[in-house]
Amino acid sequence: MDRTIDIDKMLPDDWDEVRKIYLEGIASGNATFEKDAPSWETWDNGHIIESRIVARSEGKVLGWAALSPISNRCVYAGVAEVSVYVSQCSLGKGIGSSLLKSLIKISEQNGIWTLQAGIFPENTSSLKLHHKFGFREVGLRERIGKMDGIWRDVNLVERRSNKVGIN
Repeated sequence: MDRTIDIDKMLPDDWDEVRKIYLEGIASGNATFEKDAPSWETWDNGHIIESRIVARSEGKVLGWAALSPISNRCVYAGVAEVSVYVSQCSLGKGIGSSLLKSLIKISEQNGIWTLQAGIFPENTSSLKLHHKFGFREVGLRERIGKMDGIWRDVNLVERRSNKVGIN
């Protein structure tokens, strides 16, 4: 029998489980340029408070998603960067889809008209997930960063809302 998955607001008390999932992504080598998860305070300061969610089942966090502003300039107030992470033991169960679908809805309710993500080309599951929800590739940033001595490319994808009044 499948467990029920609830999408909830991320609370500070979730940080230990969220951080563990983030560290799994870091260890994969294909989720982020980060080498370690930050402290709660640093992470908290870098993410939009209304746009932080977790997928939870039986009280356990199975994945998380959040938005961070791409700039402090007021003209970019409606543009945010997407982060979606799913625990290794929960991959392939639709949790990423549930999180991203909910995050898109929350972003639109909060006036965000463009979501963007930078995704390593090797992270094909993340690229497929984003494309499934209307993200389109807007460019390939070649050799944008060096990780463990190796230059890495990043696909830049974005999704424009048709519900926030940009038309």
